Amino acid sequence: MARKYTHVKVHEEEIMKLHAEGRTRREIGERYGLTREQVKELVKRYNRRKKKEEAGILPSQRGRPLKRYVLPEQEKDNEIRRLKMENELLRDFLRLAEVGETVRQISSHIPPL
Repeated sequence: MARKYTHVKVHEEEIMKLHAEGRTRREIGERYGLTREQVKELVKRYNRRKKKEEAGILPSQRGRPLKRYVLPEQEKDNEIRRLKMENELLRDFLRLAEVGETVRQISSHIPPL
């Protein structure tokens, strides 16, 4: 029997109640338009989630992480540190480029042997 789509979590408590009463997976599935395997997986996921809740494990956040619009102080400090390092590297590069240019200028004035 095909069922009109309804998220399984809507019927989860009722399904678990029937399961606790001793109804078979097939009976539960026929009542809600699910297969035996779907009922089995639903019960397994439900039990796994309840065990984690009892152990005090919080469910992990699902989906894309939220954007943070205000940077915390630690991230600001890291960004400042990164920019200082980049600035130092560029300064060193320019110094080396100037030294290289000076050497070329001097060598252009020395006659070849």
